Amino acid sequence: MVRVASLFGQLLSVFPRTEFQGAVRKHRAERYAKGFTCWDQFVAMLFCQLAQAHSLREICGGLACCLGKLRHLGVTTAPNKSTLSYANEHRPWQLYEEVFRQLLVKCQAIAPGKKPFRFRNKLYSLDSTVIDLCLALFDWAKFRQTKGAIKLHLLLDHAGYLPTFGLITEGKIHDVRVAQTLKLPPDSVLVIDRGYVDYELFGRWTSHGIWFVTRMKDNATYEVVEERPVPDGSCVVRDQMVHLTSA
Repeated sequence: MVRVASLFGQLLSVFPRTEFQGAVRKHRAERYAKGFTCWDQFVAMLFCQLAQAHSLREICGGLACCLGKLRHLGVTTAPNKSTLSYANEHRPWQLYEEVFRQLLVKCQAIAPGKKPFRFRNKLYSLDSTVIDLCLALFDWAKFRQTKGAIKLHLLLDHAGYLPTFGLITEGKIHDVRVAQTLKLPPDSVLVIDRGYVDYELFGRWTSHGIWFVTRMKDNATYEVVEERPVPDGSCVVRDQMVHLTSA
């Protein structure tokens, strides 16, 4: 528990209480709070991640065991299960979105400047991952007939390897629907898988000066306009200018 308290102190030092409370006031997150503050909730859920707790019982019991070592972090009481559950259900999620953005600004300021790839342009990667859920508990997260899931879509900035966009959707939402909502700066380079292949979207990106790297689908129809030489010893198979001939 001493080690957990020490890690807590290091983690929470990144989140100034004045900034946090400013976000609480902005979103009126404690309008109906009676003793259990948003900071207490934040610490409880951070403890959940750090201790790899799998239930409200583990979170509340773990906090109760090390409460004396956490008082200097602003935690005055360990919540009971119903209190924490109610807070998680009713506190505005916009508060923690703002806390994330505050943290992202700090990380971007100290991110390493060296880049493993020599690109003058801003380089991004876009991909998604499916997170399995129990369909009996999350009946809204239907993915397949007997499977529940949500999907995390993430845009990664290679300058510091920090996320610049994240969206959680139902598992059945197609990747390209999320890509269509992105707004990227001109002259940036976007690396994507062929799950994002959408010729109309590619045309819009091209008109906005956005470069993209992807893989063609097996059924893509095109004609070769120009064949370019490939350097000796290169891992590049072919370098061609092509014209898409499909509708």
